[in-house]
Parts: sequence; C-alpha cells; structure tokens
Amino acid sequence: MLFLQLLLLVVLLPGGDNKDDFQEPVSFQLIQISSFYNHSLEENLGSGWLGELQTHRWVSNSGTIIFLWPWSKGNFSNEEWMDLEDLLHMFSIGFLQIFHNSVSQRQLEYPFKVQLAGGCELHFGEASVGFIRVAYQGSDFLSFQNRAWLPSPNGGSRAQHVCTLLNSATVAREILHKLFFETCPRFLTGLLDAGKAYLQRQVRPEAWLSTGPSPGPGRLMLVCHVSGFHPKPIWVMWMQGEQEYPGTQRSDFLPNADGTWYLQVFLDVEAIEAAGLSCHVRHSSLGDQEIILFWERHNSMGLIILAVIMPLVLLTGLAFWLRKRWTYREFPSTSLPLE
Repeated sequence: MLFLQLLLLVVLLPGGDNKDDFQEPVSFQLIQISSFYNHSLEENLGSGWLGELQTHRWVSNSGTIIFLWPWSKGNFSNEEWMDLEDLLHMFSIGFLQIFHNSVSQRQLEYPFKVQLAGGCELHFGEASVGFIRVAYQGSDFLSFQNRAWLPSPNGGSRAQHVCTLLNSATVAREILHKLFFETCPRFLTGLLDAGKAYLQRQVRPEAWLSTGPSPGPGRLMLVCHVSGFHPKPIWVMWMQGEQEYPGTQRSDFLPNADGTWYLQVFLDVEAIEAAGLSCHVRHSSLGDQEIILFWERHNSMGLIILAVIMPLVLLTGLAFWLRKRWTYREFPSTSLPLE
C-alpha cells in the first residue's frame, strides 16, 4: 500500500532539550485540509504550527516545504528536510487515496472535506503527548491511539470502514506511532531552541481609545484598543479609580502580520459616568509599569479639536461671504438700453 510505503520513509531527527525555558505547555502540529470534488479533482492546503504561530507551509502537489521564519528549520539538516518533504508528498498521496477508495466502495460521497491534525504537545514535568485526529465535513471522524486507528463515536459505519483500511497496515501503524510520539517531541524541542530569541521576545503594546456603535440613548460604548504586544498574555481592564468597573468585555485575540497580537476591550456605560473611567494595560514588556488612558482626557482632546476647527470653519464662511459681497459692489449689474 502507498500509505505503508510513505511511512517507511520516516527518519528520526535529533533535537535539543531546552524546553524548560518555556513555562507553558507548547505544541507543534501539522494540519492538512483536503477538499474532494470528484475522483480526479481535489485541493490540499498544508501547514505547520508552533502553538498559534504558523511556522511552515508546503505545496502538497510537490511536497515542497516553505519555511516562514529563519529558525523554522530547527536543528534539522538539509538532507533530513529533503526526506521529510518526500514523506509529506507521499503522505498526501497515500492517505488521501484511502478516502477516494472509500468513495468507490460507496462509503463516502463527493464532494466532501477532510481535515487532519497530527503533532505533539510537551507538558513540562510529564511525558510528551502525541496525537493524530481526522475530521470529516468538520466533525470528529478518526483518531490514532495506542498504535491503532479508532472511529469517533459519531463517525458511524463510514469511520469504521476507513479505520479498517488504515489498521490493516500493522508496520505502518508502528512507524506512525514513532513519528508523532517520539520524533515529534524531539523536533519540537529543537524548534524551540532555534526560535528561542524570537519566541521569548518582549514587545511593548500600544493603546488608544475610541467609541463603538451606540448601545442606546444616553449610553456610550467605550473601546480600549491594545496592539503590537508579545507575548500573548496581557491584562486590560476598564477602571474607576482603583476599582475594576463591572461589565468589561474582551474581543478575541487577533494576530498581526509581525507575530504580535491585537485586542479590544469594550465597556457599555451611561454617558454621564464615562468621564471618571480609565483603561489600564499591564504586560510583561512593561515591567512594573502600566499604561493608563483616561477617558476624560480622550474626550477633552475631542473638545479641544472641535474648539479649534469650529472657529476656522466660521471664519472661512465669513471671509467667503464678505468677498462675495465686495465683488457684487465692485461690479454691479447694469441694464443695457433698448434700441
């Protein structure tokens, strides 16, 4: 079987052991999303992720790996990466062929999508954990546990059929276990070592205030924007004096293109209560300091701008009116005499 052949290409790649420098569990996973349109047309997207940071992507048709960061190679040699490219290419062919075969055996129907995630997670002080999960049409379908493929509870007969095909390759299952439960942790520790300076960098956040859509008459939606910070953990809160103001809501963290993060913190308040509020930001890059933005100052700045602009608008209008009046007097309209 092609699936057995591709797994036999696995090479065990050495890694470092500096994971203790990172205080939270970290994971690396390969993700492939495949869209099956018919027996001869499919689309595959492949990527590699260190936690929430994408580190690799590849062109599935050729298996070419693209390194998104200078340290994405970890401590692997070029020869080892070439072997891995061959592995990924054959994996894409062999694994997906099983799903095409399932269609021909009337177990699946075109079109459909398959999502695969395989990798490992380091729990410091405990043994590392490998995992392989497969989803069909966005729902859990298969998983790899104890050297065997198992159908998900809601996978039904379709998942059982695919598991039977995969489990028929005994040697392949052993190599697959070695790849994700032994090789992956070593790869991950080497990647952490190579990217240590980047991953542990401290980038100070920038913060500013604005208003969102009005939640109702006499109310304001205050928005505190915080952007460009790294690492991800951050504390942002609307305060009244030294007390946290109840009702603060946070958006999801959004990634910036440079690997930093962006966050919005909202507060729905009575307009008359907004003047005494402030947004506080605490982050590891700030040390013992914090960023404090006072809404009353933000509001006062708006009044200052308004106070400057409005007289200029009035003066411009007055000048235009005077010029028009002067032009009328200088060149009054005259009536031509009738012949």
